[in-house]
Amino acid sequence: MAEVPRDPETIPAGPQPPAPAPAPARTPPDASVVISIIIVLAALLTWVVPPGEFDKREIEVEGAGTREVVIPGSFHYIEREEVGLWPRIRHTVGMVFLAPILGFIDEDAAPIIAFVLLIGGAFSVLTTTGAVESGLKRVVAATKDSRALRTALIPAFMILFSLGGGIFGMAEETIPFVLIFVPLALALGYDSLTGIAIPFVGAAAGFAGAFLNPFTVGVAQGIAGVPLFSGWELRLVLWAGSTALTVAFVMWHAARVRRDPTKSPTFAMDEEKRHAGLHLDGDATPLTGRQKAVLAIFFGGIVSLVWGVLPPSRGGMGWYINEIAALFVAMGVVMGVVGGLGAGRTASAFMQGVKDFAPTALLIALARGIIVVLRDGNTIDPILHAAAGVLDGAGTAWAAQAMFAVQTFINFFVASGSAQAALTMPIMAPLSDLLGVSRQTAVLAFQMGDGYTNTIIPTSAVLMGALSLGGVSWTTWFRWIIPLQALLYLLGIAMLFVAVAIGY
Repeated sequence: MAEVPRDPETIPAGPQPPAPAPAPARTPPDASVVISIIIVLAALLTWVVPPGEFDKREIEVEGAGTREVVIPGSFHYIEREEVGLWPRIRHTVGMVFLAPILGFIDEDAAPIIAFVLLIGGAFSVLTTTGAVESGLKRVVAATKDSRALRTALIPAFMILFSLGGGIFGMAEETIPFVLIFVPLALALGYDSLTGIAIPFVGAAAGFAGAFLNPFTVGVAQGIAGVPLFSGWELRLVLWAGSTALTVAFVMWHAARVRRDPTKSPTFAMDEEKRHAGLHLDGDATPLTGRQKAVLAIFFGGIVSLVWGVLPPSRGGMGWYINEIAALFVAMGVVMGVVGGLGAGRTASAFMQGVKDFAPTALLIALARGIIVVLRDGNTIDPILHAAAGVLDGAGTAWAAQAMFAVQTFINFFVASGSAQAALTMPIMAPLSDLLGVSRQTAVLAFQMGDGYTNTIIPTSAVLMGALSLGGVSWTTWFRWIIPLQALLYLLGIAMLFVAVAIGY
């Protein structure tokens, strides 16, 4: 048989070296790595910023109880406790490694950590009964028969969560809902980002545009001496605009991913989740009587939650983290009994949920560790003092914008809305008088500066908790949500110009 001639330009002679192995895909750094880096940077910042503090006093805020607030004009620099280079180095290094444990026992973070672990247990009991899976399968089956229903799911749920954020400050309460909406989103052809965004970003949009939130607007107005919940009409417009932008962004992303799943930044991870069983495939079976009862208890508990967190002045009970956690524990016990799990399986399911939520609790402690390090170095008050100084000499319209920018900046260091109000409003309220900005507008700048960046700053315990449960890295989330952040910030700028123009 004649030898086939070889084209030397296309078929090289001799043995060939093995093809190079494909470069491994770059995986985003874990959230714990990102937060740890920020802790180190916070420790280094304490070397740059001279320590100082404001004097503080306690005041009674209408509808919000007692709050410790700063005294305007009382800022002063203080001496460091550590004298000498080596003692300072030793203290700084020690604080970096102490940050996680101090974050756990911090008086503001500890209730949130306990809350997350306990609701993790309650949700595990709920899922063990099979009621959630059966209910969601029926939802998925219904969307296959109705495109309109599938299209309406995202805006309907996001508006509900936004109302929660706008009326009673829903924030930490959204964390467990990630466990429901991520598998639902995957079953509908969307991605993990969509599943996280429906409860978390929906509530965050309402929180930033809150018209009745007692924990931000109520506290800020009380400190500023503005009638409680006054000016709600313009804030209702802000809430509607924030919610509409957010819903439109998430729906655009979801539709894009449904057309081409590879467009999702979490495509590879979502495929692994589906293969691992995190989906709602299979025929939808009728709900049993026990499962219907379990779902009724769950939704009844959510209604009780909404009523409970409202302040007594508005017909509620004034609940906060401790009472909400107790409610979820009670729900877990009752759902286990009604769902037929018995004492043993209920306890086992509850403890499994606590274990599953443990990494989330650790991330919350780490995120709080950033604030602990800055507070130990007496760095937060000097930053506020310097930021307030930037406002001097600004014109009325631009002063309002500068307040918005300052509140956004401060929110990185103080992610709690009520804590930020107590820290900044005693300074911003009288400063607004000097700048010709109404105190109502100063409150508006505060609530947007506090609220909008809660969906992006790694110091937010709620954000890091939601991302941990959704299995999405902070860096992936940051790249995805930054366009929405820009749109919301532009909305905030426009609203402040309107507020100044109409004498809000």
